[in-house]
This record gives sequence, C-alpha cells and structure tokens, in this order.
Amino acid sequence: MKLSYEQVKHIAWLARLGLSEEDVEKFSLQLSNILENFEILKHVNTDNVAPLAHIIPLQNVFREDNVADSYSQAEILSNAPKQAEKCFKVQAILE
Repeated sequence: MKLSYEQVKHIAWLARLGLSEEDVEKFSLQLSNILENFEILKHVNTDNVAPLAHIIPLQNVFREDNVADSYSQAEILSNAPKQAEKCFKVQAILE
C-alpha cells in the first residue's frame, strides 16, 4: 500500500507533528514500506497458533516476605518527647 503525500501530511497533522517537505517524502516511503510488510503478514496462516498475551513467560519478580519481630510499643514510645495514653503526643496544628 503506497501512501500519498497528502495522506502523510494528514497523519502528521493528526499527530500534531510539524514536518518539512523532505520529512514528508522520507516518511511516505518508510510508512508505505511498513504497510506493505503488514500486507505480507496478512497472508500468513495462523489457524493453529494459540493467542498470546506475552511472547516470553512471565514470572513473579518480587521477593518473598521476611517476617521478623517488631519493636514493642513501650520501646517505640521510650524515645518520644511527649506521650499520652500510650500514643505520641504532638502539638495541635488545627483549631
């Protein structure tokens, strides 16, 4: 499929690209070549090919959780400058 000069200008306008005359001619050839390759791929028999979401197998890349003991509430509050009812006490910023 050969793209015309006007079609490439229209595609550039839709993509909000400012192209020079040289660019339009260059991209006309390149886009036409890409579309011709798609036309060739249309004729490939894919009846016995299962559809894929990814071409490579996916695996979980996250590490396993390491469960460890935490500090007790008393240890955490021991460094607090002010405490009230087993909580940090901070100055109010809203009235």
